Amino acid sequence: MTTCNIGGGCSPDTPTLSRHDAQAQLKTLHADWQLSEDGSTITRRIAVKGFAKAVYHANLAAWMADRHGHHPDVAFGWGYCALSYTTHEAGGLTEIDIACAKEFDALLA
Repeated sequence: MTTCNIGGGCSPDTPTLSRHDAQAQLKTLHADWQLSEDGSTITRRIAVKGFAKAVYHANLAAWMADRHGHHPDVAFGWGYCALSYTTHEAGGLTEIDIACAKEFDALLA
């Protein structure tokens, strides 16, 4: 299984993706992932029925994040769960974020 701790984790020296590279990487993810206007974050909003399923998705994201040491921002409520990945330490989107998004996609598949 792919781990999100590529190269042992992230630091201020972790290279960020250019907007062009981020758009190319986005094509390897589920179609629901969106790139932020500034190219620093990817977000996937998942529509679900009810509140409990939204919590289950958020818990799955939390479990995966703790397992790998790379944590998305998670928002959820009745009918949705949204994950946003960026590497705060590096100041933008990195390969680590893409790897974690791919793994989350695989968990939902």
